Amino acid sequence: MIKDGIFLVNKPAKWTSFDVVNKIRFQASKERDKKPRNIKVGHTGTLDPFATGLLIILVGKEYTRQATKLSKLDKTYEATIILGKNSSTGDSDGEITEVKNHQPNIKDIQNVLTKFTGEILQTPHAFSAIKINGKRAYDLARQGENVDIPSRKVNIYNIELISYTYPKLNILTRVSSGTYIRSLAEDIGKKLGTGAYCGELRRTSIGEYSIDDATEVDK
Repeated sequence: MIKDGIFLVNKPAKWTSFDVVNKIRFQASKERDKKPRNIKVGHTGTLDPFATGLLIILVGKEYTRQATKLSKLDKTYEATIILGKNSSTGDSDGEITEVKNHQPNIKDIQNVLTKFTGEILQTPHAFSAIKINGKRAYDLARQGENVDIPSRKVNIYNIELISYTYPKLNILTRVSSGTYIRSLAEDIGKKLGTGAYCGELRRTSIGEYSIDDATEVDK
């Protein structure tokens, strides 16, 4: 039985965050014998379709009111960055183009990662959910329009190098709300001189909420 409250969900790849919201809304409406539009359901921060991991779902008016507060919590991600290529969307769903087959050594990688630790200026990707004049940036980008998103300050609390075998660079990073890992991946690639995109992304925590406590979605 889906009661009003906070639910932790492990979002599968290829699902949008709204797919998960709609799935839970539909289940709750069946259990309560109500129309789906009469069930308040929301989430506290979008995960891209290619990404997996923790999604906080809120059910009921009392809880959906907390969405803004919960969306400001810090987040932790595991990411696989693919070096030597760029993507039109910054991730594995975009058009991939070769850039440079330069293979940085482990010392180069470690030096560059330290440059992105702390408060930095980051420009969100054109294919993001940020609104520009009331429209989603990704909708404008898909229409071929030039999307100008201003840079903003974000905080990268730490970046841990998990493993590196060219072209795959695996990292674990804890960041402030509003940080785009796709943009971080691209910026790391630019600094290394190789180009890069985010091949895989998994969110493992939001504030004190952990993926270890999340439930799976029935596909």
